[in-house]
Amino acid sequence: MTDDYIKHKYAPILPKKEEWQVVKLSKNRKEFAQKIADESVDRIIKITNNNVELLREELETTLYREKLRTQQNAWAVDPDDEEDFWAGIKSALVQVSSESSLTEEKKKEAYHKILHSITLRYVEEIAGNFSHGHYQATRSMITYGFSRLLNAARVKGLASIFSQQYTLQDKIQIIGETDQLRNLASKGTIVMVPTHFSNLDSVLIGWAISTLGLPPFMYGAGLNLFNIQIFAYFMNALGAYKVDRRKKNLLYLETLKTYSSEAIQYGCHSLFFPGGTRSRSGKIESKLKLGLLSTAIEAQRANYQKGLNNIKGKVFIVPVTINYHFVLEAPSLIREHLSQTGQERYYKESDEFSTSYKISKFLIKFFTQGSDISVSIGKAMDIMGNYVDERGNSRDKQHRIIDCRDYFVSNGAVTVDPQREEVYTRKLGEKIVEEFHNINRIFSSHLVAFTAFEMIKKKNNKMDLFNLLRLPDEDLTLNYEHFKRECKRVLDRIFEIRKEGRVHVAPHLKTDLEEIIRHGLANVGMYHAKRPLIKNKKGEITTEDMNLLYYYHNRLDGYELEKLF
Repeated sequence: MTDDYIKHKYAPILPKKEEWQVVKLSKNRKEFAQKIADESVDRIIKITNNNVELLREELETTLYREKLRTQQNAWAVDPDDEEDFWAGIKSALVQVSSESSLTEEKKKEAYHKILHSITLRYVEEIAGNFSHGHYQATRSMITYGFSRLLNAARVKGLASIFSQQYTLQDKIQIIGETDQLRNLASKGTIVMVPTHFSNLDSVLIGWAISTLGLPPFMYGAGLNLFNIQIFAYFMNALGAYKVDRRKKNLLYLETLKTYSSEAIQYGCHSLFFPGGTRSRSGKIESKLKLGLLSTAIEAQRANYQKGLNNIKGKVFIVPVTINYHFVLEAPSLIREHLSQTGQERYYKESDEFSTSYKISKFLIKFFTQGSDISVSIGKAMDIMGNYVDERGNSRDKQHRIIDCRDYFVSNGAVTVDPQREEVYTRKLGEKIVEEFHNINRIFSSHLVAFTAFEMIKKKNNKMDLFNLLRLPDEDLTLNYEHFKRECKRVLDRIFEIRKEGRVHVAPHLKTDLEEIIRHGLANVGMYHAKRPLIKNKKGEITTEDMNLLYYYHNRLDGYELEKLF
């Protein structure tokens, strides 16, 4: 992957919408939903060993957790009949347990019926409502609207209204293995796995997929985004399916995984954020949520079981990093990270994106200022993390062709082995994390934030993190010349890592050091009321918000650059 950016015009790889798998699936939405509900029931019965008491416990646990959710953490996007539905489930469960005359078989039948009604409800909530008309309209709206803002900012006078000098590709640079992605998307099924820093990621990735001339992907988008009208419109139009992170019960998780696996088997290109939620710390994800990731491996095995041994049945994993100079939600994300005790709890969504007005205001400011974004497309891999060539063949470390089917064969046949697939999923997760770091594109803002934080940390090396973040203002200033020298040392090391193929750098990091620092200071956290890094009137480097400085510093975590200090 080259660091430089060359703007391309990409032709659609499948011009006719009738060829898009997501369109075919949307036409059969009702039948597909029924199939998912039925298969989810089968999976849950298998997990509970077809034991009526274990199933009853799971149903009661689900009911308890859902009632708790509706009472303590309700969202505007939740269905109006939520309480009525769960009251009906409670009534049905009470009726079964109170009927002493029911045989074991009749009880089982009754519980299976209740289970099916829950999984069907979950599928209806999860399933996307892709509409080709809405998709085209949304794509045009995003491209036209944002391009107008961009030209208004960079082209002077009346001409800016009609100017087409700048396009979204000037603002949002798509780099990396774009040709390989387009090539493989016309041969097999792509599962795209991006980093996740902002609620903007979903819309941004949707635009990138469309710009690359790829057919629409099926998305796993957080249900919380559908609370906000403008996001709900975009997400529905882009074909998103909904992932509700509040729901931790077995029934929901198995239904969600079944939906993802079956969509991949159907041949729909898919996208989900393997980190689960947005990175609270600002670090590139190092531990992934393996639930949805396991569905790619399951789908690959299922394809082999169906005899799809050629390229058409192959699943390709494509890591993507989204690189920002600033993240709108950073203040609340880092606060949440610092206050977490390590246990995953219900949380209230950050309010930076709480209304369409706030988002619109942010987008206008973003597109009329100079800060850019890049989307880095990584090398495609098979479900074991082996790189694939332009023909889709898996290659081992010695570049020999290997057959993925062999990973699933036992006694001469493709077999189901959950424990084996769990190991494969964990290994794939580790490989994706490694690739995230390899294709990460370092910006000037990351450089200056990392260097400044490490310098302050070194000056106060006996302090733990929380005391460091509470330092008084007078202890947060750095001599500019000293800061400049340290930036140079960090930058030199970054280029050494770049030569090793373990990271990428933005072209602006190849300019004069003074200009790099000026660019970094101008862009880091540029939208925040309190800036994470500034040059004060005395010419010193200081911070107005130590928590934010820590957040932006964390983007370079994982490269051992802190050893330089």
